[in-house]
This record gives sequence, structure tokens and C-alpha cells, in this order.
Amino acid sequence: MSFTSIEEALNAHRWIDALVLIDDAEEAGPTAALLEQRALAMYGSGNFEGTVAAWEEQHRLLLADGDPVGAARAAAMVAMFLMIDTGLMAPVRGWLRRAETLLSNASDDSIRATVSAVRTYERFMCGDLDAARWEAGRAIDLGRTSGNAAASVIGRTATARIAILSGQVAEGIAELDDVGALLMGGTVDPLTTGMMLCEIVCAAQGLSLHEMAVEWTQAMESWSSTGAAFGGLHGRCRVHRAEILRVTGPADAAEAEALGACDDLRPWMRREFGWPLAELGTIRLRKGDLEGAEEALAAAHEHVWCPHPGMALVHLARGDVTTAMALIGDAVAHPFHAPSKERPPFGDLTLAPLLEARVEIATAMNDELTARAAASRLQEVADTYGTRWLCASAALAWARVALLDGDLDRAANTAGSAVGDWAEIGAPYETAVARTVLAEAYERAGRDNAAHMERDAAVHGFERYGAMTRAAAVRTPTHDRVGPNPSSDAPRHATFEIAGDVRTVTFAGESTSLRDLKGYRYLARMFSDPGREFHVLDLVAVEEGTLTAGSPTVGGGEALHEGSHAGLPPLDEHARLAYRRRLEEIDEDIADARRCNDDARAELAERDRDFLLAELSRSLGLGGRFRSVGSNVERARTAVTRALRYSIERLRDEVPDLGAHLDGSLRTGTYCSYRPDPTAPIVWSV
Repeated sequence: MSFTSIEEALNAHRWIDALVLIDDAEEAGPTAALLEQRALAMYGSGNFEGTVAAWEEQHRLLLADGDPVGAARAAAMVAMFLMIDTGLMAPVRGWLRRAETLLSNASDDSIRATVSAVRTYERFMCGDLDAARWEAGRAIDLGRTSGNAAASVIGRTATARIAILSGQVAEGIAELDDVGALLMGGTVDPLTTGMMLCEIVCAAQGLSLHEMAVEWTQAMESWSSTGAAFGGLHGRCRVHRAEILRVTGPADAAEAEALGACDDLRPWMRREFGWPLAELGTIRLRKGDLEGAEEALAAAHEHVWCPHPGMALVHLARGDVTTAMALIGDAVAHPFHAPSKERPPFGDLTLAPLLEARVEIATAMNDELTARAAASRLQEVADTYGTRWLCASAALAWARVALLDGDLDRAANTAGSAVGDWAEIGAPYETAVARTVLAEAYERAGRDNAAHMERDAAVHGFERYGAMTRAAAVRTPTHDRVGPNPSSDAPRHATFEIAGDVRTVTFAGESTSLRDLKGYRYLARMFSDPGREFHVLDLVAVEEGTLTAGSPTVGGGEALHEGSHAGLPPLDEHARLAYRRRLEEIDEDIADARRCNDDARAELAERDRDFLLAELSRSLGLGGRFRSVGSNVERARTAVTRALRYSIERLRDEVPDLGAHLDGSLRTGTYCSYRPDPTAPIVWSV
């Protein structure tokens, strides 16, 4: 399809076609209008650095043409886009100062409204609520009087979020609902609409208001389906879908959305790329994929995003309670303040999930004092914000404390309250976790039948969600055999043979024939060489017949991961030059902060500088081997893990002891291995 005008191509979201037309039009020289169109087309096509460069060039051009008001607007747009996608507040402040200086002798309230809207979120993301509240009010007033509807809506959204963080939850939610209705009416431009809808969902997620998050995510998706969304908005929608599926399940669908979000957001986000990575890590932790969870959470941490409570809970799941306790204690004592629109950047709402995990970990250590202190702080958060989810979290925390105290009646009552709340919210994983605590209270009180019912319900809840490892850990001996007893006469021989498309399986005296599955072929490869670590690409290649069994690791193993880091492609030369310009802007902000004796601002700017230097080092290959979340290796890892788990569940139905045996002896991740108990060796015929 050919377009006769740039505007027509832009309206159709045919960004590359628009850029071709812009290139042709700029042969006679760039103009301010063409540069603005280039910025839009660059953003739509996924070239974030090109977007900022176009606005910067427009700023220089308008300055040279003697148009300080137009140059101020361009500076404000540079600041806006840097704020949206980089999380680097020092360059944002530098461009806002340029805009304010140029407007000092002008009377354009519309541009002043835009500057205040951007300044609102710069202050919000840096933790200065009083200044953010003042700037938001100014953006609203100037936006209304000048006709700048976008600035007014941004100010109102920020005001609502600030009210919520200040404990005025009902007022803040009511304002967000009003803003949302306004946005759905098409009052402002698509980028502002998409970003503010995302803000509403983020506010709901920060409060753990699942129902509200679902409602506004659906509204955002409905709006996006009209074709209005562009740039990183699709990816932000996908993270929100992943967040919802992380609560409701199934876990595989949640993981797929989180991976898709990483792919979609890769061209835009740098620092805030930790947001989808952390979500991915949390989902994998719930699925029992500890290696994959650790990879994603470590990548989130590298993007200056708090990896906790996920990382601490990974260590807890591995049985390393001491490390888990140290990590979560440090996270609570020294909250991770990263500029963020997606999560509360500071305050008690940030602490709530950390406190919940601290109670769980302290309970595992029988540390009643620490558990009680964390539960008390979590209760204060629940009392302040009053959402049902937070109240359920506090109730479960007190149930764990009561178990440590031996107060079994209170443990049962508070755990039962959490079960009821989470079941009504529609959170099967949380419901199942609470049921395990309730079951323990019943068991210790001698109510074995009630305990069995709760464990049985928890197992089924975990299984429906897709948390098979957690389900296996909860099973009682009467519900399902745990597996061969190492102290008994363990089976020495087993078969896993294939004839045509039928596989014969014999284990612990049980025998069956099954239709062959891809996961069974992976298992057969590992059974043939117990203890060996197989790269997932080896398993895929052998299963597809493109590599013979026993061949060297595909591509030399870790070398496959060269070329990108934590899901982001290496920075190209234009991006590196842009980063170096931002380093200069950060240095200017540090110098200005020190002249003003503003130590807090200087510290924040120095964090920005450290982050940029780390990004440059990684892009230049100075940081060692690079990993890529969302790469071919990552997708193979996910596919192999899913195929293995599906196959094991089918085996469990026919040969329960083998299913239980594999729960404890199979390791999945980027490298997979079969490691049976060395005290009861098994000889496989495959």
C-alpha cells in the first residue's frame, strides 16, 4: 500500500513508510514540522533513541531560528520521552531547566503546563511528594486555562496516585475512575491516553486491588484494539496481562505473556525493563522453575529493579533459609528506591510484599520475634490502605506467627480468613498457600480429617494454577505416594523403551504403555546419561534429529548467549553517543545540585550515572558473557520445561511412583539433568 502524504502514513501506523516519505521530504533540508513527524515515526517503529534525537534536533533548529517558545516545547518533549522510557531523572531535569529558561520571558501557558506535567512525575519518581503535588496542581490549572488537556489529565492522574500513597485511598481511586472515563472518551492524544491508562492499572496493582486492575487492563486492551496504541504501549498492556494471569493462572499463560512483554518492551525500556523481568521471575518461581526465576530476577536487579521478595524466596525454595533471611532482612531495612511509574517508588506499599515474605522465611527459621515484628508492620500497612488483598496477607502472616506460638485456634481462624478472602478475589495460588498453613494448624490440633481436606484442596489448587512443584511438596502420604523409600529395596532396573510411537514404561513393579510425547524423548536422553547436564538446545536438536546423541554442546554452550544482555540488544553507535550525551547532562545536574547544596538530588543523579556507565560497559562487551531473556535459548528453555512437565503429569497418572521419583531427581532450566538418589541407583533401558 502506498501513501501520498506523511500524515496519512502516520495515521495508519505505517511507521517505516512514513520515515521513507520524511527522508524524501528532508532532501531540501529538515524543518521543525518534519522533525516532529520523524520523532513520532521513530517512536512507533521502536527506535527510541531516534525519537529523542529528532526532538533534540528540533530544539536546536528552533533555537537557531529565533523561536524560544518552540524550542522550549521541544525541550519539554525530550524530557517527556526520557521520563517515559529511561527512568533517568537527571537528564529529564536538565531538559526541563532548558525549557523553563526559554519560557522565562514568554507567556505560553500551554507549554508551561507540559513542563509542570513532566516535572510532576520527575518529582514523584524521586520521592518528593510535596513538590510533585504542587507541580500536579499547576499542570491541572495551566492545562485547563490554556486548553492543554493532556497536561491536565497527567496532573490529575498524578494527584490521585499521590493521594493513595498518602493514605487517602478512596479519594485517589475515585479520581482515577473519573480520569479513566475521560481517557476512554478520547479527550487526549493516544500516547497520553495509553500512558495514563497504564498509570491507573499500576496504581491498582500497587494497592493489590486485583478487581480494579482487571477492569482497567481490559479497558486498556479494548482501547488498544482500536489501533490507537503504538510504541511501548502494547508491551505495557502485556505486562499487565501477565500480572493478572500471575494471580489467576494458568502459570504457563502468565509466563508466555511476561516473555512477550519483554520482547515488546525491549526497543523502548532501559532502566524500567526490570519491571517485566521481575514479573517473569515471580511467575517462574511459582511454577517451580528456580533457575529461570533466578535468571530473570538477576537481570531485573541489573536494571536497578528490586529483585525481592522473589530472589529471597528462590533461596528459601532451595532450602537455603539463612541466605533467604539475610536477603529479605536487607531488602526491608534498605528499600530499593528506583525511579518508577509502574510500582510505588517508595513507602509502605513497596514494603508490603517484602514483609509478607519475611514472615514466611522467619517462620521457616522458627524465628518468632522476627516473624511477629514483620506481621505487625504488615498489619499497619493493611490498616492504612484497607484493601482485601492486604488484609488477607496480614491474616496469613498472623497465622504463621500463631503456629510458632502454638496458638492453634488463632492460626486456624486467621488462615481460614485468608483462604476465604483470596478465594473470593480469585487468586488460586494464594488460596492454596493459605490452605497449607490452615492444614498445618489442623494437623497440630489433631484434626487429621480436616487437615487432609485442606491439603487435598491445596494440591488441586496448585495443580490447576500450574505450580506442580508446590503441589508435589504438599501431598500427604495418604493422598499420593511420595516415591520409593531409599531405605527399602529400591528398584534397580527400569525401562523407558520406544517402539514406533508407543513407549513402554516399567518402574517400581508397575508397567504401562503410553503414546510417545516430545517430553518423553527428552527424558529418555537424560535417562541414558544420569548426572550429565544437557543444554536445552542439545535436547531440542537431538529430539528433532538435527544433532546426534552425544554430540558436543550446541554452539559451545554459553557462547550462544553472546550478543545481548538481560533481554536487551547491544547498544548501537547512535545509542552509545546518546548515552554519552546523557552522561554529560547528568554531570551538569550533579554540579548544579552541589551548587545548590542539594545532596539528595546529587545522590540520585550519581545513581543515574552509575546505571548508564554499566549499560555502556555491557554494550561494549566489558562485562563478560551476555545473557538474553527472550532469546532462542530462552524460548527453547521454556518449551523444554513445559514439555517435560506435561509429560511427567501424564506419567504420574499411569505410574505414580515414577512421577514422584522425577519430582525429586529432575532438574530443569537452561541446563537439564536427571540426578537420582545415589543410594538407590537405577539402571534404565531406553
